[in-house]
Parts: sequence; C-alpha cells; structure tokens
Amino acid sequence: MTHHHQSVGESRLNRGKRALAEIDGHAGEEVIASLADIAPDFATYLLEFPFGDIYSRPGLDLRAREIATIAALTAMGTATPQLKVHIGAGLNVGLTQDEIVEIIMQMAVYAGFPAALNGLAAARDVFARRP
Repeated sequence: MTHHHQSVGESRLNRGKRALAEIDGHAGEEVIASLADIAPDFATYLLEFPFGDIYSRPGLDLRAREIATIAALTAMGTATPQLKVHIGAGLNVGLTQDEIVEIIMQMAVYAGFPAALNGLAAARDVFARRP
C-alpha cells in the first residue's frame, strides 16, 4: 500500500491531490470539480486537510483508513453521497465487496438498522456501477 509521506518541498495541496487520485479516483475529482463554482477555497481545504494531512499520515494504511471511513459514514446516516465515494475508494484500495458489506452490517450494532440498511443500499448502487 502506498503511503503519502511528505516529500521534501511538497505542498499539502499537491500531496492531497496525489492522495485523492489514488484513493477516490474519478469520484474524488468530481467532488472537487463540483465545488469550483460555489466554494473553490473549500475544495482546497478538502485536498489539504483530509487528504494532504490525515490520509497521508503513516500510522494506518489506506485499506484501514477506508474501513474506518466507511464505518463512520454509514453510522452518520446523513452522508450517502460521501459514503458512495468511499465505498468506491475501499474497492480501489483493496477491500472486497464482502468486506464492505460486513463493515456496513456491523454498524447496525452502533448506529441502528436504518443506518445499516441505507448503507447497504448505497453499497448495492456502487457495486452495480463497477465492472
């Protein structure tokens, strides 16, 4: 698993762009592009902080980070578009569909059946769009 350790002289923004491309791929680029007209500075913050700083830390590999993110977004129950992006990201970094289903099912214990059901529906949509 590639880590995004800070290269000498590499900006947070460039490190974030690199991380976003590896983790979220096209879906991440769409999120950034969707902010261009309303809040371009927010797109920069998204690249710099979550991706340039947090995702780039060496303490967890990207697979573990996506497990945590899928679980958190499922449990929130209010972040279906973001959950779909991160289900795709989980597949990109090596999670299987079965593993993603298990992560979402486990959230029924902590966030309730509605959150888990909605998460499974999101996963179904993402899986159906993947080759």
